[in-house]
Amino acid sequence: MNPIKMLLSRVKGAGRRALSRFREMGGYTAVFRPFGRDAYRSDLVRACIRTLAEQTAKADPVCNNRQIEYMLRYRPNQYMSGKDFLYKVRTQYELYNTAFIIIFRTGKQINGFYPMAYTNMEALEDPAGNIFIRFQTTKGTYIFSWDDIIVLRKDYSSGDIAGDSNEPLLQTLEMIQVSNDSIANAVKSTANLRGIIKTTKSMLDPKDLKEMRDQFVKDFMDPVSGTGVGALDASQEWETVNLNPTITNFSTMKELRENLYRYFGVNDDIIMSKAKPEEMQVFYEMQIEPFLIALSREMTSKVFSDREIVYGNEIKFASSSIQFMSMSDKLALKDFIDRGAITPNTWNDIVGLPHVEGGDEPIRRLDTAPVDQVAKSVEKEPEEEEDGE
Repeated sequence: MNPIKMLLSRVKGAGRRALSRFREMGGYTAVFRPFGRDAYRSDLVRACIRTLAEQTAKADPVCNNRQIEYMLRYRPNQYMSGKDFLYKVRTQYELYNTAFIIIFRTGKQINGFYPMAYTNMEALEDPAGNIFIRFQTTKGTYIFSWDDIIVLRKDYSSGDIAGDSNEPLLQTLEMIQVSNDSIANAVKSTANLRGIIKTTKSMLDPKDLKEMRDQFVKDFMDPVSGTGVGALDASQEWETVNLNPTITNFSTMKELRENLYRYFGVNDDIIMSKAKPEEMQVFYEMQIEPFLIALSREMTSKVFSDREIVYGNEIKFASSSIQFMSMSDKLALKDFIDRGAITPNTWNDIVGLPHVEGGDEPIRRLDTAPVDQVAKSVEKEPEEEEDGE
């Protein structure tokens, strides 16, 4: 039995304790169903979320506890690498406006971190006022203590436990779907030959009319036995019926896409990897950095005790904005090496070059020494001249 399943089976027994529904401030009952499973079927929604998740997944964890840092970087749980972990957390965060990460512990030992996918979630409390979250999943029901759950929320307004749903997005998605359907229906309706066969013969039996029509269709359009050539005699005439179905115009479709992009904070250039470095810098500061800060602080507060935090223990997820600089700007950073601002190996990392021996030692030009050192050097020069005399 793998560790994740073993730990999940262990927490199922927590449901036997005396728990009641947790009522938030103002009497709000915390029962939630995630909105967004159908939204993720939209290609535009998936393109927006994929962009945010891929950029977020570039972050690297930094922690005083090397075991936790190694776990978050390489294998947060049995199923995911560090990159997959961040990708899934950000995807759930955007889809449901709330992401839950379960901390698996054995005593005080942390064994892993797992992003919880669920079909329904409910907040509970015990007689002592401790909060628990009950998750209903496709594989069963699990209850976890609030202290073992890392919670990230967006559009955090109505409740205390989770962020508001993405329901405001539903109207835009429905309009996009209707627009796509209108184009598909227009293509289908105009792809087929439509018309009327007129005949000068009067008082034809309905069966004869049907037989005449079916024979023409069979000869002209049948994919198996049809020849593509239809025949009419002098008593018959073909009149084409032209259909002009109404479809959504380009400007309306563009506005609907832009509305979706604004909701997720992206644009066409960012999604298509055509954005300029300045635009990517703004995108990082607005969409990536705030998420990493929230994840770092929430994870720190749930992993470490208050005492451990006071003594400097923390978890940070860092993704340098330098990665969005153009190559020419990255190469220009070499001028800061001999000023001691960055080490040679740091610059090598930025431009993708291997480390060199001694490259972790700062280098400083003699004419860029600190002011107090320059002053001491100037004072020593007259003394040296006197000694020489």
